[in-house]
Amino acid sequence: MPDWDYSQAFSRNRGLISAEEQARLRQARVAVLGLGGVGGVDLVTLARLGIGRFTIADPDVFEVSNFNRQYGAFLSTVGRPKAEVMRDIVRDINPEAEVRLFQEPIGADNVDAFLEGADVLVDAIDAFVIDVRRLAFARARAQGIHALGAGPVGFSTVWVVFAPDGMAFDTYFDFHDGMSPVEAFAAYIVGMAPAGLQRRYLDPSYVDFRRQTGPSAATACQLAAGVVGTEVVKILLGRGRLRCAPWHHQFDPYLGRYVQRHLFFGNRHPWQRMKRRWLVRYLRSTMNETRQPS
Repeated sequence: MPDWDYSQAFSRNRGLISAEEQARLRQARVAVLGLGGVGGVDLVTLARLGIGRFTIADPDVFEVSNFNRQYGAFLSTVGRPKAEVMRDIVRDINPEAEVRLFQEPIGADNVDAFLEGADVLVDAIDAFVIDVRRLAFARARAQGIHALGAGPVGFSTVWVVFAPDGMAFDTYFDFHDGMSPVEAFAAYIVGMAPAGLQRRYLDPSYVDFRRQTGPSAATACQLAAGVVGTEVVKILLGRGRLRCAPWHHQFDPYLGRYVQRHLFFGNRHPWQRMKRRWLVRYLRSTMNETRQPS
């Protein structure tokens, strides 16, 4: 193996990140929940910034259907656990990196262990998975951990940052126990992308709630990772202005537009409620049934 030196490996960060700040990133721990289309690129972006400690979680293996967008998806990795593949990639970038793996699903019995020692939680699980997301954000808030997620929507990325002393995740999205899976999914999608820039070109008929699939482009995943990396650096180094919930953001290079707005009352805003109701009706009509079983 060629000689490897941390300072040399990340020397090109200099001018943007000072030597003292780089040392802080080296000691920081980021918990990345989900290693698919966004999470894998998030993880690699953070590793190339020089963050030295990670906790990563994903119970799945790579499949051929992942090839259009997922960082670790290659012919050589089909059938291999995503967490193991992505750990190896991080260590190929930084052999000193400390990477803890969770290959079982995250739930109430292990979420605190997953978050142990983390400075930031990065949410990158599938948009259809709401219960685990709610749990992770709630526990991060209770432990004083900033949490954020950026997602690919069309050719754009959308993101919301949650501070432990700011608006809570469930409050912003108006989540509550007893919501049907369709209602929870609609609330999440509408809350992440209130501006809805992608509606000008995205065909919603390709969103399949039954199969839990939808359009997702590699370009948007790369944008999301760039956003996550930048916001994580701001959080860890205390630099720049963080616009946390109820602020929301969407950047769409296809349309050449960036939207950053304060969403009063979050998803409880009257316009948001209307959009949520419309999306629920649309999704249920595509399933040809009145309600998705809980």
